[in-house]
Amino acid sequence: MNIEILQADYTNVEHAKDILYLLNSYAKDPMGGGEELSQYAKENLVSSLKQIPHAITILAYVNSKPAGLINAFEAFSTFKSKPLLNIHDLAVLQEYRGKGLSQEMLQKIEEIAIAKGCCKLTLEVLSKNKPAKSSYIKFGFKNYELNPSTGIAEFMEKEI
Repeated sequence: MNIEILQADYTNVEHAKDILYLLNSYAKDPMGGGEELSQYAKENLVSSLKQIPHAITILAYVNSKPAGLINAFEAFSTFKSKPLLNIHDLAVLQEYRGKGLSQEMLQKIEEIAIAKGCCKLTLEVLSKNKPAKSSYIKFGFKNYELNPSTGIAEFMEKEI
């Protein structure tokens, strides 16, 4: 099994096609919401990512076939006064799960974060996504809390 992990080039036609394929596959998975990407997202995703200077996509290939991706965005930690990288999407196609791809992709994004002077990596995960949680814990992630007496941070959203 030949594995290649690389940072995507949004101007590369093959990378763009693979990003869309992998993200759409993830969106259709129950842990990605169970629905295909909207037509708007399909038509605009890569061109929009290309316009965001702090967007980073990692692609994983197995035997030259797209197998996984990470979409991450640089943000800022006010408490540390340093940049951070938030992993917004991490997906591995069903047939490639359990082969260590997430660990290799996380290693690549961590190397990029260190090179950028980031103080941490952050991500969100569904509480019932046990395989993903296990992978993140194995890589060194833990629940975020300032003080155990105030509780663990929870991810919230308000659609607009």
